Amino acid sequence: MENLKAFIESGILEAYVSGSSTIEENDLVEQMAASFSEIQAEIELISDALELYALTNTIIPEPTLKPMLLAAVDFTERMKNGEQPSFPPELNEGSTINDYAKWLNRPDMIAADFNDIHAKIIGYTPHALTAIVWIKDMAPQEVHDDEYEKFLIVEGTCNITIGAKVYQLQPGDYLAIPLYENHFVQVTSSTQCKVILQRIAA
Repeated sequence: MENLKAFIESGILEAYVSGSSTIEENDLVEQMAASFSEIQAEIELISDALELYALTNTIIPEPTLKPMLLAAVDFTERMKNGEQPSFPPELNEGSTINDYAKWLNRPDMIAADFNDIHAKIIGYTPHALTAIVWIKDMAPQEVHDDEYEKFLIVEGTCNITIGAKVYQLQPGDYLAIPLYENHFVQVTSSTQCKVILQRIAA
């Protein structure tokens, strides 16, 4: 029994459950678990404790992270396949949809079937990322502390709420999001909202 207690307290079972044990240690643990119910019970306790720890410390990623990561992968592949870098103009109060016609009219700049948000990057520098973004229903609340976010509405309509203020936007409208301000987008048209999105380093 003392040997069993020493085996349980050795740390080998935690290593086994976490996947950091060696092949030889795995064989030993499995042999011991087959021979002693106490070892099997301890493995189950450790597994349950690790699962509970993982669940209570889970960080839920921002919902916009996945579509922007997929857009970055798509952009990288396009560059590898010979697409030349382009530099869309910086969005400002005087920007028009026509300023981005070169990119909007490209046959490959379409939204594939998507759930909530789809994006295609059309320009990237260390200072600015520019993308065409399609939003089906909404883009959830977020705050930026290191980049300015700017929108130019291309198709559809939406409300962008910044703090307590709601901006009702339609095609041709421009809006810049200040730093450190909670904001979210709610589509108000029966069709998806298509925007030029730009993120400028602060």
